[in-house]
Amino acid sequence: MYDGSSTEALVAILRSEIARLAPADRLPSSRDLIARHGVGPVTVSRAIALLAAEGAVVTRPGSGTYVAARRPPAGAGAEPDTSWQAVALAGRQPLPEPPAEQSGTPAVGTIALSGGYLHENLQPTRLLSGALARAARRPDAWHRAPAAGLSTLRAIFARQVGGDVSPEDVLVTGGGQGALSMLFRAIAAPGNPVLVESPTYPGALAAARSAGLRPVPVPIDDQGLRPDLLADAFATTGARLLYCQPTFHNPTGTVLSPERRRQIVDVAHAAGAFVIEDDFARHLGHGRPVPRPLVADDRDGTVIHLTSLTKPASPSLRIGAVIARGLVMQRLLGMRRVDDFFIARPLQEAAVELLSTPAWDRHLRNLATALRHRCTVLADALVRELPDWTIAHVPQGGLHLWLRLPSGLTEAAVTDTARAHRVTVNLGHQYFPAEPPAAHLRLGFAAAAEPADLAEAATRLAIVARRTAPTPG
Repeated sequence: MYDGSSTEALVAILRSEIARLAPADRLPSSRDLIARHGVGPVTVSRAIALLAAEGAVVTRPGSGTYVAARRPPAGAGAEPDTSWQAVALAGRQPLPEPPAEQSGTPAVGTIALSGGYLHENLQPTRLLSGALARAARRPDAWHRAPAAGLSTLRAIFARQVGGDVSPEDVLVTGGGQGALSMLFRAIAAPGNPVLVESPTYPGALAAARSAGLRPVPVPIDDQGLRPDLLADAFATTGARLLYCQPTFHNPTGTVLSPERRRQIVDVAHAAGAFVIEDDFARHLGHGRPVPRPLVADDRDGTVIHLTSLTKPASPSLRIGAVIARGLVMQRLLGMRRVDDFFIARPLQEAAVELLSTPAWDRHLRNLATALRHRCTVLADALVRELPDWTIAHVPQGGLHLWLRLPSGLTEAAVTDTARAHRVTVNLGHQYFPAEPPAAHLRLGFAAAAEPADLAEAATRLAIVARRTAPTPG
């Protein structure tokens, strides 16, 4: 053999030998191969490495090289058998299935009234690109970040909340959803109850159940969570944790009334419980003043505040913050060192660049105007086209309208027919931790390309309502 083809030639010879051997049979030693085929040790090593990469052989250091188990050709023989996983995963709680209306690719021309992010027309794309470019030019952009987050970013989040919150009370997180999952695992033990508003954010229900917690519903009205029923729920269940969205609640858009904001914290404090305040929509107001966060007036560590830049900026700006005091923060820092060490520094630096420019404030003002207009367009169109579909109320912030369907219409039937007419909506039952009291839909006004699309979507939904057969009873 000559050097240029020795490895390929040896591989071809060994493939022929392997075909005649049985799985687990041992191949000749490297010394035997060198002597038999007149090649060098490097050629033998390369040939064995190529065969191992193909899955034809298995090398066992100190023992030798063996024929691997035969694999059927792609597309031949029986289907792969993964049934063994049912035994391996026994006892693990399965996660909920993704919502049916979000599966598959929507048809061309579909108007999205589902989902919870801004359309790219509303995202500050140029600001984000500029912020990321400036962040990447920093000499320490790729250095390891502190576990709690960059001090400048923590100071910005503390300043946004107000009160006597300090940067030391802030933990930078990779968005809101991961932080919520971390909080549930840090505060409550598997099997414990967690009180939630009814309806509430489905992602919170999924995160709670994934942590082994039992969501317990507490009803809300047009002023938000009811303190009297909350006190009863704490007393009945012994819960030590409440998850709530006091400002522009998802899905209803409700804002907790001023008198109830203090009551909720007092009820939780009296029960020796924590309040997770999900403040995801603070930057999604429609132009009116937004109430102070609960945590700004809490000095006892009862309230744990959660916020994120994802909603007002971009789905891929996975930067948020948790504000907590006392042992909870120590526990969260301990989990950070186990889970992921720190949040990627370039993304944190980009967030600092974004939030430090006056253009960010201009973006928020423009976004408020756009969201207010879109909300009005969709609400007016629904009242005009579907007068028997009840809008809970027209919110002063957020991205959604919450509707109750008339008697006889089911969520599934309306959703399926709407998709056929190229409109996607969110099923209402997934927002309830227990049995829903009626059929609802959540309609978003931020994911569509243009406000005119929202009016067109209402027209299509009116056709859907006429073509959807009522269900008796």
